Amino acid sequence: MEHSTHLFHYGTIALAVALNSISVGIGEGLTSLAALKAIDIQPSARPEISKTFILGMALIETSAVIGLTMALMLLTPQKETATLAYTHYAELGIAFAICIAGSVIGVASSFPAQYACYSVARQPFFSQKIQMLMLLTQSLMQTPIIFAFIVSLFIKGQMSAAATMTGSLRLIGSGLCIGLGSIGPAIGLGLFSKEVCESIGINRHAYPQLLQFTLISEALIESPLIFSLLVSLMLLQMRASDPTHLLDGIIFFSAALCMGLGTLGPGISSGKVASRACKQIAFVPQHYNSIAKTSLFGQVLIETGSIYALIIAFTLVLVK
Repeated sequence: MEHSTHLFHYGTIALAVALNSISVGIGEGLTSLAALKAIDIQPSARPEISKTFILGMALIETSAVIGLTMALMLLTPQKETATLAYTHYAELGIAFAICIAGSVIGVASSFPAQYACYSVARQPFFSQKIQMLMLLTQSLMQTPIIFAFIVSLFIKGQMSAAATMTGSLRLIGSGLCIGLGSIGPAIGLGLFSKEVCESIGINRHAYPQLLQFTLISEALIESPLIFSLLVSLMLLQMRASDPTHLLDGIIFFSAALCMGLGTLGPGISSGKVASRACKQIAFVPQHYNSIAKTSLFGQVLIETGSIYALIIAFTLVLVK
């Protein structure tokens, strides 16, 4: 039993760094390749492409930095909880939150950086606006890993109270909910951000419309992530009526699974719809109002899937 609990503890520490680093490494590799191709397309724009590349790489690193920070925090000795098996089981919640979110964000946040480099090659005299749009989209894309980090801090603070399997399942579920809930919105944000940065290179005169559409659409794409955060925080506040009753723990875990998986389709689909609208805005900016209204209406309807998951998750937890 002692060795198995140590495996969960040190395994969580290792995975928080390793998986996030793999994702960030892939993302940075793809961005570097895009920068080289962009310079090959437009050698005279090399200084601006290099600046775009460096700024993009800095934000791609966010997942790895957060993974390292959490690993260092977990390495801090906790003598009072070292002998509690369920305490270390609860650390799986941290592993799910940080590793799942970081594994997706590291690659997805490279999409806008890659296509911003291509756009600078096409529009070198408009590079500042392109860079600003890239930084805006990349910054908003870090929301899932930041939420995962916040939930992980709460889990770490409550681990000492996880004296039963029910308590551990509650904390594991909280981390799993925000981890799984990051996948769909992160992919959707990546697809949309890629299209925004590419579209500005196609038609720089559509910048005002694209900027406005970006702020609204990214808020909608992230809606399922907000729902996942709400369920995660709710699980952190819940207490089982009978700590020895395993059914309560199973219900907590099931609610987390429902909400986490319920964000996959809406997050990705909302991002795809918004990305297609973004390309059309670049082609015909004079039709911005009709394109934006149609896209936003579709995105709102898509989000109902995650709302249904939220309702069931709340029902499972509150009416158990």
